[in-house]
Parts: sequence; C-alpha cells; structure tokens
Amino acid sequence: MNWLRKEYGLFTSCSRDMRILLLTNMVYALVLPVIEIFVAAYVMRNSNEVSKVVIYQLAIYAATPLAFLINGYLLGRMSVYRLYSLGMLLSGASMLVMMSSNVISPFDIASSGFMMGISTGFFWANRGFLTLSTTTNDNRNYYYGLEQFVYTGTSVGVPVVIGWFIEVTARRGWFGGEVNHAYRLVAFGVCGLTIIASIIVHRGSFPNPPHTRFIYFTFHRLWYKLLSLSVLKGLAQGYFVTAPAMLIMKLVGQEGALGTIQAAGGVISAIVLYAVGRTAKPKHRLLVFTVGLVLFTIGTFINAALFSAVGVLSFMACLLLAKPLLDIAYFPIQMLIIDIVSRIEGRNQYAYIFNCEFALFLGRLTGCGLFIALAYFVSDIAALKYALPVVAIVQLLSIWLTRSALSQASEISVKLPQSLDPLLIQGVAP
Repeated sequence: MNWLRKEYGLFTSCSRDMRILLLTNMVYALVLPVIEIFVAAYVMRNSNEVSKVVIYQLAIYAATPLAFLINGYLLGRMSVYRLYSLGMLLSGASMLVMMSSNVISPFDIASSGFMMGISTGFFWANRGFLTLSTTTNDNRNYYYGLEQFVYTGTSVGVPVVIGWFIEVTARRGWFGGEVNHAYRLVAFGVCGLTIIASIIVHRGSFPNPPHTRFIYFTFHRLWYKLLSLSVLKGLAQGYFVTAPAMLIMKLVGQEGALGTIQAAGGVISAIVLYAVGRTAKPKHRLLVFTVGLVLFTIGTFINAALFSAVGVLSFMACLLLAKPLLDIAYFPIQMLIIDIVSRIEGRNQYAYIFNCEFALFLGRLTGCGLFIALAYFVSDIAALKYALPVVAIVQLLSIWLTRSALSQASEISVKLPQSLDPLLIQGVAP
C-alpha cells in the first residue's frame, strides 16, 4: 500500500493537463488493440488475402500526412483538444464503415483505410503536440512508461475478451452464427469509448500552438538525422500492426487464439515497461532503443526460420516487448530534438511534428511496398517469411543514427539559452 500511495503521489504531482491527457489516453487505450489487431483480422477473415491487409494499412498511411496538413491549418480555427477528440471519434466511425458489409472489395478497403488514416492523422498530430506542451524532458520517460504500461495492459485484456466473443458467436450460434455481426457490435463499443475519451480531454485547458507558418523545406542538420531515424522507424510500423493478425490467422488459429497469444506475452511486458519508464533516465534512451531493435530482429529471424505456430509465438513474444520499448525511447528523443531545433530556428513546434510525419510515411510506404511486391510477384508465404527480417536488419542502422543525434543534441544544448535547461539535455548523451 505504501508503494501504491507513492506511485499515486507521483502521478498527482504532475500538472493537471498532463494528468487529463494521460487519463484520456488510458481510456482510448481500450480502443487501440481493436483498431490495430481486429480490423486486420476482419479483412483477413473476409478476404483471406494477406496483401489486402497490407493495402488497407497502406491506405491509412497515405491519408495520415494529409490529415496532418489539414490539422495544421485548422489549428488556427479550432482548439487542439477538439481536433484530438475529432480524431478519436473518426476512428470509431471508420470501423463501422469497414464492417457495414460482408463483401470487402478493394474499393471498400481503400475507402475505409483512407478514413481511418484521416482519424489517425488528427489523433497523432495533436497527441504529439499535447504531449510536447504538457511534459518536460525530465518527466517524459515516466509519461511514456505509464502510458505504455496501460497500453500493454489493454493489449492483454481487450484481445482476450473480443477474441473470445467472436469465437463463441460462431461456436454457439449467437446472432445466427454470423461472426461479422459480432465485429459490428465491437465497432459500436469502440464508438462509445471514443465518446468517453473525448469528454475527458475537453476538461483540460491545453494551449494551441502559435498559428504561424508550419511548412518548411530546409532545416538544421540535427533535424535531418531525426528525419532519417523516422524513415527507419516507419519501415516496420506497418508490420507491427498487420503481422500479428496475418501470421496468427494463417498459422495458429482464429480470433480466440489471436487474443490469447496477445494476453500471454502482454502480462510480463506490461510490468517490465512500467519499471523501465519509472526508473530509466534520459541517458538510458539509447540502450532501451537498442534492446527493442535487437528483440524485434531476433523475433523476425525465428519466425522466418521456423515459419510455424512455434515461430509465430516466438515472434509475438519479442514483438510485444520490442514495440513499446521502441516507443518509450523514440518519442522522448523526437521531442527533445524538436525542443532544441525549434529554439535554434525560431519556428512553430508543430512544423516539426508535421514534417516528421512525411518521413514516417516514406518509411511506411517502402516497408509496405516491399511486402506487397513479394506477395504479388512471389507468394504470400515469401512475403510473411522474408519481408520482416529484411526490414529488421535495415532498422538496426537506427542505433548508430540515434547515438549520433543524441551526441550532437548534447553539444548544441550547451550553446542554447539557459531556459532550455541544458543540464537535462546533457543527460541524453550516450
């Protein structure tokens, strides 16, 4: 109880806006596993083509930068938390659009994916700025550690419940044994949760970024390193979302197995991630990032070598821990560099959030394009076996790039005004 009181005291010592943002994200964390896992499973069930799952994800990624652009112009006319709320609400609506028909044509996939991409763009564009404005360099490890702890926890419970519900619907003949009806009920539940999250975020008093120019084409050399890092990060993002559903539905079982496997690995990773976020300092970010990349690489090679149920389970165990470790390290590094470069260049911080999204899109397009090319010109099996290891090997370049960026950030911080708190920034040097 003393430990719980201490942890609760640490949470309440954070600013009110930071606590409201965390609570909002905790509620929305119940939605993310559905969007990331079961939408892909729905496409896989109704089309039985892995390439269509990746096409859906690619449509999302194509629409996301457009949403960032629209969001940049709307920030001068709407509150940042209302745009954030809009992104959450649209995600539920896009699920209903996808699941309104049993027949999924390429046009349906592209339309639903594009709508989901718009919602994703509004969500992440404003989430990035809200996090940047409500946290500081010294509490971002705690912020992301707590957030990833909750996300990992929901990735345990939500897939189990939904996977069980969908399988029992088919086995016991609920709703006439129509599994797609079960998916639609899940989509309605998602809409309800997005409404609750939207109500919570409206209780904050978040400032809007200055409504100034946010489109630039030349930047400080440090920012180009971050953009390169973002391209490498984007390479694997499509696989993080689609690979679990595709591999499990093809090699292990149906939705029930998908939920159970997510839960088995998630319990341990949730505990580890909270501990990492609670105890890791800025100087540990490179180490955390490296561990995440190595775990992901190991998992992809095991999956390619075995390509069986055992291989999938091993890959999932690595992925469930690697993905949040990468996020815990990457996002604080990204925000630190935004802090530094925006001070140097005197620009709106949203300009860097917007610019970074295009670098991520370039990486996503390359990674998903590789998978689709292998699926169409070789086979689905070849795409599932070999695309992941190739991407993982290329991503290892991120370790060297991150070390270089953090070292340069530390050197530049010494020359910046004292208001940027250079002592904290020097702590990120490896």
